[in-house]
Amino acid sequence: MGGRDTESGPLFLRPAGEVDMATADALGDTITDALHRPGVREVVVDLAEVSFLDSSGVRVLVHGVALARERDATLRVANPQPVVARVLRITGVGPLLGLVDDAAARPSVARGWRGLD
Repeated sequence: MGGRDTESGPLFLRPAGEVDMATADALGDTITDALHRPGVREVVVDLAEVSFLDSSGVRVLVHGVALARERDATLRVANPQPVVARVLRITGVGPLLGLVDDAAARPSVARGWRGLD
């Protein structure tokens, strides 16, 4: 997981591959370490290279938001691939993680079962 921080800007984490029950704890540890770094006020988890996210990954991200709030900081995600964005939308945590709900921009026709896609 790559990271970069500046004194005035956010610290970026860039996980890659699948975030599932086998890898989620490593991401959680990285998020925790990032939030405990002196002076870090914002952590951005760039999901551009994450090809899969399961409930373990969602749990770690939500826990990261809670930890950030305890430390008077913010944690948000950016650039999720469509399959990952779908998981975040279906679970309802997208707005908590700083994603804008683009439901109004999506066409209402040709939606999947119960509008979950």
